[in-house]
Amino acid sequence: MAHIIPLKGITPEIPEDCFIAPNATIVGDVVMGKGCTVWFNAVIRGDVNSIRLGENVNVQDGAVIHCTYQKSKTIVGNNVSIGHNAILHGCTVDNDVLIGMGAIVMDNAHIASNSIIAAGAVVLSGTNVEPGTIYAGVPAVKVKDIDMALIKGEINRISKNYNMYASWYQETEEVKQP
Repeated sequence: MAHIIPLKGITPEIPEDCFIAPNATIVGDVVMGKGCTVWFNAVIRGDVNSIRLGENVNVQDGAVIHCTYQKSKTIVGNNVSIGHNAILHGCTVDNDVLIGMGAIVMDNAHIASNSIIAAGAVVLSGTNVEPGTIYAGVPAVKVKDIDMALIKGEINRISKNYNMYASWYQETEEVKQP
């Protein structure tokens, strides 16, 4: 069963239609929108500040979402895919964004809508990623502008796929929801 841990009198708010993997951990001041999925070994730790996830956010295997005590919250918009082993820390991610596998987004970074953070990229503190761009590298820099049809198609495809994958698990007796 998933580890849903109240802290300092605050219990994570998780809609009934969300899928939470049995070994995911969600702590404290976390509010999730409808249709979110949190996968195996993912950690969403709202212990030192608040974390807000919009609708249809998928937090893939091993990803970590955290924030900074008394300084920076983490806010994630709708239809965001957070890739395997990615880290979001005290940042803002707008709607329709893909955060690639192993990417790191640091405090006070802002990822605008319809953008992609490439796998393995490190978005430094205070970076502003423009809408409709791909950022890659260490530190992450703008690689190029991309066609909006391509971005929308890729971002929406991944988001919808994760909702489909979650439906497979919801039919399995071994996986119980919180």
